[in-house]
Amino acid sequence: MRLKFVTPLLVLTTTMALAEAPAIAPLSDADFPQFSTAEIALGQALFWDRELSGNRGISCATCHHPRFGTSDGVSLDIGEGGIGLGPDRKADPKNYPEQRIPRNAPALWNVGAHGFTVLFADGRIEADSSRAGGFRTPLEDEMVTGFASLLSAQTMFPVLSSDEMAGHYEENEISTLVRQGRITGPDGAWEAIARRIAAIPAYAADFKSVYPEISAGRPIHFTDISNAVAAYMTFDFRSDGSPYDAFLRGEAALSDQAEAGRVLFYGKAGCGNCHSGALLTDMTYHAMGDPQIGPGKAERFERHQRDTGRMRVSNNPADAYAFRTPSLRNVTLTAPYGHAGSYRDLSDYLRHHMAPGSGLADYDLSHAILPAMEVGKPDLAPGEEASNYAAIANAIKAPAISLSEPEFNSIMAFLKALEDPLAVAGGRMGIPDSVPSGLPIDR
Repeated sequence: MRLKFVTPLLVLTTTMALAEAPAIAPLSDADFPQFSTAEIALGQALFWDRELSGNRGISCATCHHPRFGTSDGVSLDIGEGGIGLGPDRKADPKNYPEQRIPRNAPALWNVGAHGFTVLFADGRIEADSSRAGGFRTPLEDEMVTGFASLLSAQTMFPVLSSDEMAGHYEENEISTLVRQGRITGPDGAWEAIARRIAAIPAYAADFKSVYPEISAGRPIHFTDISNAVAAYMTFDFRSDGSPYDAFLRGEAALSDQAEAGRVLFYGKAGCGNCHSGALLTDMTYHAMGDPQIGPGKAERFERHQRDTGRMRVSNNPADAYAFRTPSLRNVTLTAPYGHAGSYRDLSDYLRHHMAPGSGLADYDLSHAILPAMEVGKPDLAPGEEASNYAAIANAIKAPAISLSEPEFNSIMAFLKALEDPLAVAGGRMGIPDSVPSGLPIDR
């Protein structure tokens, strides 16, 4: 990528010559579902409670913590079998994990908005009006009804993942049921989690106060748990208070440098082609040549470290190594970056992104943040499959973008303007003092 220094006058002239950025409607209450205070509070407790995990050792908040921008501060985390939080997390010698989680934990800002129609980096959960429930998931026809939203449906999958929350084979009732393929139904993993929650008196009372059907005698189902968690996430992680939001609402101007970056973002740099709208994502998939690190998305019996992204869902070779466009809300708070968290530094990642694939040939793990653990598969992919990096590069369709150094810095200033002070503070509600199970809370 060509980077050169030019005079401020030339930057100003170039910026003024670019087309105006598109008109974007600001986020408002109409963009978010509304929930009762009681349902949100119930969801908060569940989100922070380790009771939802197979070994009662990890909560949703462990990998989506406000201290790390609702991510976890590392490239690829240790789920079940880990001790500690963020970069300090390490493998538990008494319950050593089998591998790292294959993908970087995504930030949760605005994921409850109506405009979020695709979840997970490969879009394996997405809105689909042709399906009875209104969305498509890997469970297809086995998918149970009762999920109030796409976000609610998403919350059910981490509890089934052996690396994330369920635990490994025969470590506990939940992991055993998952291993046996018993997910749905009264004897499945979801309902086993629901029975755990129902057995805690404070939860039983709270569910009755929130959901009239449960008060009338219906048992607590896992869908009730996921609906409450989604209500909490929608409320607590709503983020529309950044300087950019104030600009969209006509309340305040951006700084001169951030404004220059905004015009470049939607003009010469072409960032807005994919990071579009108020959520700054087009909810589609693009192959940008990000380095692949970690175990990859493979079955336990497979030895490769590939992660072909959207192609794993669509089975379309045209989707190879394409991943969902992430929202850039609070992007300055959510390092590391990329589907596998291959870059810890936003400016380094942005330079790589503007010259897609440029970092593949000489990539090294010093760019990543990886908790220390012994791994069965090397952390740096493709290992013995060196040709895989060539395949990643060949899948790239996006053109390289040439920017001067001052232009690059202006775009960085615009990204900083996407930072919401509320997000810096950790969300609307903060960390609860305790949870009904009495289990420890990650702080």
